[in-house]
Amino acid sequence: MSTNKKECLLKFMKSANPYLAVIFLQFGYAGSAIIAKTALNNGMSHYTFAVYRNVFAAVIFAPFAALLERKIRPKMTLSIFWKIMLLGLLEPVLDQNLYYAGMKYTTATFATAMCNVLPAITFLLAWILRLENVNIWKVPSQAKIVGTIVTLGGATIMSLVGGPTIGLPWTKHHVTSTNVVSPAELNPVKGALFIAAGCFSWACFYNLQAITLKKYPAGLSLTCLICVAGALQGTALTLVVQRGNSAIWSLHWGSSKFVASVYLGIVNSGIGYYVLGLIMNVKGPVFVTAFNPLNMVIVAILGSFI
Repeated sequence: MSTNKKECLLKFMKSANPYLAVIFLQFGYAGSAIIAKTALNNGMSHYTFAVYRNVFAAVIFAPFAALLERKIRPKMTLSIFWKIMLLGLLEPVLDQNLYYAGMKYTTATFATAMCNVLPAITFLLAWILRLENVNIWKVPSQAKIVGTIVTLGGATIMSLVGGPTIGLPWTKHHVTSTNVVSPAELNPVKGALFIAAGCFSWACFYNLQAITLKKYPAGLSLTCLICVAGALQGTALTLVVQRGNSAIWSLHWGSSKFVASVYLGIVNSGIGYYVLGLIMNVKGPVFVTAFNPLNMVIVAILGSFI
């Protein structure tokens, strides 16, 4: 292979890395939606779920952060500290609790479909904060604006308009619901409101993370600090809201609650925060959320098998 071809191939692979990374993350997120729904259906409190998820992420990734980023980790300043505390509040506490609370009233597919509003909200916030350059007279900016309108409209239609179950080729046509939640406990409107509020917090998190990474480029250390801040604030919230209810803290080895906490801690909190931070440094916060609609397709297909 000639030198020019090798250089072209390396250049192509480098440019394709962000796309491949965010696509693989969507597969991990799709699995987490189904696993989380199972744990919540089995009685896990979404308050303790958010706490345990971030505790596992912090414990597992802290040694790697301490070892790999010891030379590049900047000094902690008051400005960075408050940004980390706010990041820990926005996603690990607000978004996760609102999202899981909404999921308890709906299904994994419904919750994932509602999250299609995330790219639109992220784009609007990035536009306001000037993290995203928009020129309405240029085609790329026009495409982003149209895409924002389409995602908002699509998420609304998919969430609020019902219809018959569509049987996939590998499923039986007499598919029955796999939810262990009774129909009386399902409340799509209430669930949609919770999830939409969570998506707003999530969009704020992405934009603030992009801003923070410019001053604190040690992405793995930032991930661990966010998880620690989220776990501490989530614990305080749980003790206030669920005081006197010590049973919600029980976590047994091998149970669906334990598996969900570990899986989401590793994939969504640990790997997710870090990898998305790397991508945001190159592509910005809007890019990482633009692939969220793919998550819904993967969840629907995986859900049909399960």
